[in-house]
Amino acid sequence: MDFEQNTNQPEPMQPAEAVKEPARKGAGWRILLGIMLALSIMANIALFFLLIGAVTIFTTGQRDTLTEELIQKGPRGNKIAIIKVEGIIDGLQAKSVHKQLKRAKQDRRVKGLIINVNSPGGTLSGSDQIYNEIRRYRNESGRPVVAFMQSMAASGGYYTSVACDKIVAEPTTITGSVGVIMSYLVLQELLEGKLGIQPVIIKSGEKKDWPSSFRPPTEEQLQYLQEKLIIPAYNRFVQIVDEGRPMLTLNDVKRLADGSIYGAKEAVDEKLIDKIGYLDDAIEQVKSLADIEEAQVVEYRKPFRLADFLNSRSRNILRIDKTTLYELSTPQLLYLWTIRE
Repeated sequence: MDFEQNTNQPEPMQPAEAVKEPARKGAGWRILLGIMLALSIMANIALFFLLIGAVTIFTTGQRDTLTEELIQKGPRGNKIAIIKVEGIIDGLQAKSVHKQLKRAKQDRRVKGLIINVNSPGGTLSGSDQIYNEIRRYRNESGRPVVAFMQSMAASGGYYTSVACDKIVAEPTTITGSVGVIMSYLVLQELLEGKLGIQPVIIKSGEKKDWPSSFRPPTEEQLQYLQEKLIIPAYNRFVQIVDEGRPMLTLNDVKRLADGSIYGAKEAVDEKLIDKIGYLDDAIEQVKSLADIEEAQVVEYRKPFRLADFLNSRSRNILRIDKTTLYELSTPQLLYLWTIRE
């Protein structure tokens, strides 16, 4: 009896913990991996949105934000700001100058300005807008403004310069070219003779299409354009030079306003500019007019935007559309020094 009981006795059970331990270890690793995967996904989503935000800021930027590049060290309480007028003057450049003048006017630490001009001129409206903005700044702020000419400040470039209190030019500067020019293309021979295209014009009055790109101008048409466009624009130029250069008489201005260009030495002799010098001389001129001894000199810069770069690249691609055709066929009235054969 005892033997049978002993042989039939079941084997002892393993502890419950020992049986479940491998399962628990596997579950722990799965939970840890799940948490790490979730965190990784969340981190990647966050990085994705940060990247989108960074690209957006880099592409669009803050349109009205201007940065200051330090040109010359000095006390921040006395600041001289440089505003550049470069290349062909047009409406876009006028807007840029307006923003910079507004920034300078709002900064009480700015004691004076330098308008750094390097331009052969440009459109009538763009040149006149910049001139008017500088005059308004002078009148409303009471701070001195000095024009500093580099390389070329002709026609519209000179037009904008006479809005300043004083004009300083580098020894190699070309300036003057006081006058106005208009040009357009006559396409009659190309269209009719070469391509066999006959333009049809329906108009309400005889002078509605004067001048026309589809036929050469008559003497009557040239006289008409001279009286309606050239002479008024010319008189405006003479007027602003007469007002901006009080040391010149009106007869002096008219004598010089035949479209001639002048080197720096001749421009000083003719009183078109005040002094030959470099940027340091322009800075000293502003200090003298502002009655300050030391100043920090800064230059306003527009931050780089990828959108601007891409747009400038796309504009280099030859595109013929309605706007391009209109610009090619429409007379351009300009305060611009040009070299033509």
